[in-house]
Amino acid sequence: MRVRFAPSPTGYLHVGGYRTALYNYLLAKKNGGSFILRIEDTDRSRFVDDAISKLIDAMRWGGLEWDEGVYKDEDGQIVQKGEKGPYIQSERLEIYHQYAEELLEKEVAYYCFCTKERLDELREEQTARNSSSQRAARRRNMISIAET
Repeated sequence: MRVRFAPSPTGYLHVGGYRTALYNYLLAKKNGGSFILRIEDTDRSRFVDDAISKLIDAMRWGGLEWDEGVYKDEDGQIVQKGEKGPYIQSERLEIYHQYAEELLEKEVAYYCFCTKERLDELREEQTARNSSSQRAARRRNMISIAET
């Protein structure tokens, strides 16, 4: 069993986040599994510079130790340890692009050509209707002029 705690470094660890980490840690240890610390740092607009370092400090202060993931070395630098890394999401983008291309080639995924404004508008309409997205069904067969 492999479980993870994957906070976003957009602020500092709060009690709810620590509770989630603790539950995952206990689940892993009870079942002889691994507890992994992964960082979801893809929201660069809200990234807080020292949040990863403070997160590691807070988890250690609370007695949590993880088996692989993101750590601080002796000099206080952020490092990654483990066989299934990288454990910092922004460093996995090439892997995700590779799989996205594979899905596109198999024609089981498609590009969306909506503008950010259109997506925001659709999201607002969806929220107002309290419904799930219908975008996929409507746009699956759209072809970009650039692709023709």
